[in-house]
Amino acid sequence: MNLPLLALAVAAFGIGTTEFVILGLLPEMAQDLSVSIPAAGMLVSAYALGVAVGGPILAVATTRMPRKITLAWLMVLFIVGNLGCALAPSYNWLMVARVATAFCHAAFFGIGAVVAASVVAPNKRAQAMALMFSGLTLANVLGVPLGTLLGQHSGWRSTFWVVAAIGVLALFAVLRWVPKTQHASTGSALGEFRVLKRKHVVLGLSLSVIASTSMFTMFTYIAPILRDVTGVSPEQVSGVLLLCGVGITIGNLLGGRLADWKLLPSLIGIFVVLALVLALFSITSAWVWPAVITVVAWGMVSFAVGTPIQARVVSQAGDAPALASTLNIGAFNLGNAIGAWLGGVVISAGWSLQSIPLVASAVAVGALLLAVYMAWLDKQDTQTLPQGAAVA
Repeated sequence: MNLPLLALAVAAFGIGTTEFVILGLLPEMAQDLSVSIPAAGMLVSAYALGVAVGGPILAVATTRMPRKITLAWLMVLFIVGNLGCALAPSYNWLMVARVATAFCHAAFFGIGAVVAASVVAPNKRAQAMALMFSGLTLANVLGVPLGTLLGQHSGWRSTFWVVAAIGVLALFAVLRWVPKTQHASTGSALGEFRVLKRKHVVLGLSLSVIASTSMFTMFTYIAPILRDVTGVSPEQVSGVLLLCGVGITIGNLLGGRLADWKLLPSLIGIFVVLALVLALFSITSAWVWPAVITVVAWGMVSFAVGTPIQARVVSQAGDAPALASTLNIGAFNLGNAIGAWLGGVVISAGWSLQSIPLVASAVAVGALLLAVYMAWLDKQDTQTLPQGAAVA
């Protein structure tokens, strides 16, 4: 067993749980804090924006620090942030605690992805990233359903106490197993932002934003859809999320293998299926078992895109892989914020909850078109290279 990858996966499990468990507890938190469902949904957007803003800041600030030490301090921030969520006396304080927790998210996954890729053979790098992110997907299989169940029976604050404890375990795993030889860049911290001048990096970041916008337009409001449209009881929501998490885990691992095989062609195919599955869910959401099957399929397809996009951005980043990787996590979470906001706009406009998957499907079509354009650019670049050269 690759112990560095295990340590990273444990941390990813904790981070994924604290990010996604709020989706299953949205109705309980809204009621306890005396706010509307769209207002509670803004806790998702605030977290995502904290990731998008905080990740690059911390990545630049820690450029010259050993990566192991950076990862450990990021887990300390994670622990403190989740304790703040558990103790928050009001909606505003909870919002502050969520943003503080979010600051460690992008930097940890960004640096962690580079570390994961460095401890395996070159032809296994995307799969290594997928294994690290398997902690994130496992959070959807176990962390989110169990956290939702715990929050429904013992109060939503109890969930954050448990997540903080997971953070402590992850901190010790990182200190024990991540190699000390992993160092950050020796170049200029601000100079690494030159990576944003690379066309293919910017396109990859843009694809992350659009893909996650589609994902979180639906994911943020999946509990209300299951309750109010499908007719699933609050207690059964956690079971549906558990099954969805199984699909998410399979999709993540499949995405890693596809990325090491044929990256952009695989992404194009995934986005085609994703758009169709989302459109189908707008119909199947009216019946329990068809809805559950579609949700599982959606989880599998939607999370199959993350690792290929991450691998694409890192491969195009030249000598700034850690910052590019962190920026991509931030881009993904920027899409989270936009998706949560977009779903809230749909609800506030008086549209039915069944229209949310259709809106998410339309966004997925936008991601498909961008992926096709990126593949076309790669083909053009390959045709203009000298014989024997190749596009990374």
